[in-house]
Formats: sequence, structure tokens, C-alpha cells
Amino acid sequence: MEYVQKFIPEGWASAPQAFSLEELRKASANGDIIQARVSRCDSNYNLYVDLGNNITGIIPRDEIEAINIDETGFPKPNICKSKIDKVVQFKVKDTSKKDTVILSRKAVEKEAINWMKNELKEGMLVYGIVKNIRPYGAFVEIGGGIVGLVHIEDISVARIKTPHERFKIGQKIKIMIKSIDRKTNRVILSYKETLGSWEENVKEFREGMTVSGIAREKEKNKNGIFIELKPNLVGLADYKENIEYGENVILIIKKIIPDKKKIKLTIL
Repeated sequence: MEYVQKFIPEGWASAPQAFSLEELRKASANGDIIQARVSRCDSNYNLYVDLGNNITGIIPRDEIEAINIDETGFPKPNICKSKIDKVVQFKVKDTSKKDTVILSRKAVEKEAINWMKNELKEGMLVYGIVKNIRPYGAFVEIGGGIVGLVHIEDISVARIKTPHERFKIGQKIKIMIKSIDRKTNRVILSYKETLGSWEENVKEFREGMTVSGIAREKEKNKNGIFIELKPNLVGLADYKENIEYGENVILIIKKIIPDKKKIKLTIL
């Protein structure tokens, strides 16, 4: 899989503690993307960014988002408020005042959208940061404010009940571009491809080995229990009473069947 990263996710690298006015003017002239932490949101939903050196950075409400805007053309209030105490990326628009600098996060997002539409392709690997977790999947920012969704079935081969079993907010991961809707700017991601193939994962296991695993789903009619040996490697054990989902179990590997990609297990 090809790896590409033109825009880093917001907060991937540590935000500088302070900027000089000279540095901000240079960034403005060069069109550089920089980042800092949002300190507050005012009653008009403008964001204030901590730039240090007694310099106040302001991201006006109409410069916060390029994607998630309401019918008035502005980001919704909850989006503005959700940025408080978060690291955001921006370009410097106006440095004419010594103590107040006007910034634009939307300018970064617009460039990132062009990157997504014109350069990103299905199957590419990118870095991402987990921003939100829902029962059906996790939202991951892949750079410049672009957020994609990884559905729960694309997190691992081993079936899980909640994405919380794999992810936590703020976690840095590698993830694959599964699909891109370039009309709606919707990105679908997949994580399980980064965890190795069946063949790669099974290499460390041998028939007759005693191993540990995690109990997952039970087969219908109680014919067996699926056991996670690794996130992308699952075997089937004979059914045993009183084994609960998520329980750690000790097993013996009875049979490895490469042509069918199956592993038969016995729970001790």
C-alpha cells in the first residue's frame, strides 16, 4: 500500500508555545500552515488562539470551517465551541496590528480538500488522529481538518462490540483510505488493513502450541466460540459453557488450515 501525507492532522505534532510577530509575518508571506491551541470562543463564535508574546490570534467565525457550515454560511455554534482547548491549524491573514493577528483555519481546510480530491486515492495509507467514537465506528482526522469515518467492521477482522475496544480519543494511528466521495467530501477509512494479513499474523503460531486469546462471538446453536488470537487473526474453538465475551482464555492450537485461512482451537 502506498503511503502519502501532505497535511498532518491537527495536534499530531506539539504546538509551539509562542510566536514572535516576525515569525507570524513570515508565515503569512510564505503561506505557511502553523498551529496553536484555542483558548476561548466569544459570544459571536469567533475563536481566540494563544500565540504567546502578548499577541492575540483571532479566527473569525467565517474563517473556522470550510465544510461543516449551516444555512447562513457560518460554522454551527457547537463546532466553534468544540474547538476550545484544542490545537487547530491555520494560515496567517493579517499582521498589520502589533498585538492582534487575524487567522484562517478555513484556508487550510480548503487546501486539504483539494489534496483529498486530487491526490488521495483508495488504498493509500495516511496518519490519523481519533477525534470521536460512536457505536458504529470512529471519526479520524487525516490532515488539515479532513475527517473520515472508519466503520466498526473495518476496524479489525476480529469482530468487536464497540470501537472503544480498539481506539481512544486522541490516539494516533495509521489508516487506509477505503473510499472517497469527491462530491460530498466524504472519506471512508479502514484500519484492519494496517494490522497485517492472515498469513503474516499466523506465522508465529504452530499446531500444538498453548496460547492465550480473547473470547468473541459464539456460533449459532452453540457450535463454537470465535477466539481472537490477534486483532486480524481469529480461530474457532469448541463450545464451552460459561465463557463470556471479552474473557481471556488459554487454548491449544489443534489445527491450522492455510488454504481455508482457518484455525481450530481447544479451550483449556
